[in-house]
Amino acid sequence: MVDQANTQEDKKNQESSPLFNASRRLLLAAIGAIAFAQDEAEDFVNHLVERGEIAEKDGKRLISEIIDKRKMGKHDFEAASSKHIHETLERLNIPTKKDIDELSEKVAVLTRKVEEFLSKE
Repeated sequence: MVDQANTQEDKKNQESSPLFNASRRLLLAAIGAIAFAQDEAEDFVNHLVERGEIAEKDGKRLISEIIDKRKMGKHDFEAASSKHIHETLERLNIPTKKDIDELSEKVAVLTRKVEEFLSKE
């Protein structure tokens, strides 16, 4: 239950970050462009098959190759994008959620100690 609450809190924090939102929009646009390019390539191959310029079997194989390369490219793109975003955040010296959580825990511990000290007086 606690993990689910933390996951929802993480998601909420990420969604409110302007950098996260900009990165998300960029990735969605790139994925959309890739999907559009795949559709156009498939239409082009189908057009070549209809005109008899390539065999139907070769067209299907070519479309299959396009889909396979897109899947591999998507994975590579996501990994590279994630790495680039992480490096950018480090370069800008923006604290991570982990850093903020650690500081929050330290503040909570210090607050408890101050409250204990004040209650003894």
